[in-house]
Amino acid sequence: MALRMSQVPALAATFLSHTKTRFVPPSPEDLAALDALLSRAWEDAQARWPGVALPAASFVTHVAERLPPASPTTPIAPLVSGLSLAELYLACACLQGHSAAHEALERHYLARLPERLRGLRQPDAMIDEVRQRVGVKLLVANAGHAPAIADYSGRGGLLSWVVVIAGRIANKLRGQEKPSTEDDAEELFKALPAQGLDPELDVMKRRHHAAFRQAVREAASTLSAEDRHLLRLHFADRLSTYEMAPLFRVNQSTISRWLKRVQQQVYAETRRRLQEQLGLSTEDFQSFIAFVDSQLDLTLSQLLDEKREPPSEG
Repeated sequence: MALRMSQVPALAATFLSHTKTRFVPPSPEDLAALDALLSRAWEDAQARWPGVALPAASFVTHVAERLPPASPTTPIAPLVSGLSLAELYLACACLQGHSAAHEALERHYLARLPERLRGLRQPDAMIDEVRQRVGVKLLVANAGHAPAIADYSGRGGLLSWVVVIAGRIANKLRGQEKPSTEDDAEELFKALPAQGLDPELDVMKRRHHAAFRQAVREAASTLSAEDRHLLRLHFADRLSTYEMAPLFRVNQSTISRWLKRVQQQVYAETRRRLQEQLGLSTEDFQSFIAFVDSQLDLTLSQLLDEKREPPSEG
């Protein structure tokens, strides 16, 4: 027999009434476990952020509204446990205007942006301005929209999410925002080393400049939305694999493997398209492809910057 809402533990009832997914009613045991999980998460968050007082019902509502999409039969507790609950607590308190929460956000997140932005090779001259703009974007409503902290979903670490926002703001200030895959591919092409490596190949590169650029752009356009997002974070937002890992809730080696796979897909598709488009002799084509491969390898190694040490999470 289905339980009446009056029989459901209070926090679990609040949670289930605010999720976008209408879940199949859990068993009494699952409801009790969910209620205990939410209560424990609230208590743990209070301990992590002393002085930031947030009612349990407000916290639970905030979490429920940001639960990842799921089928109605999906077990609920693992979805909740997979979120960064203590950081969602802080985000909720910031959204509600708690001064102590704003101070905690400044001290534990915004104050760390200069270090992170320097790691992303942003110039010192704009770092303070970026930090200020990030604070405003996160905490101040704009043109009828809620502060951006409302968009934090808890599916990755809050610091990494803030760094992504900071990187985008920095790129806008530098006139380097790249909203599309074509722009990402164009940036990759522009980053190829200048002339002088080999005079004959330099001539070939100039002669087939348009074909090569178009092939790279078309190859990039064949990527899935997920792979384009991966490249955009890495190229446009200048995040290292260490900084991307928390966003996807995987380890750094997995991010590296994903990037390598996407890189190889772009390589293979670029080569295929060039071979179709260029009327070169076999020898000339092989020389040109060797040039393309060597320069893409060099360019991507510089852009991916795999050798950089992971920033300290402190």
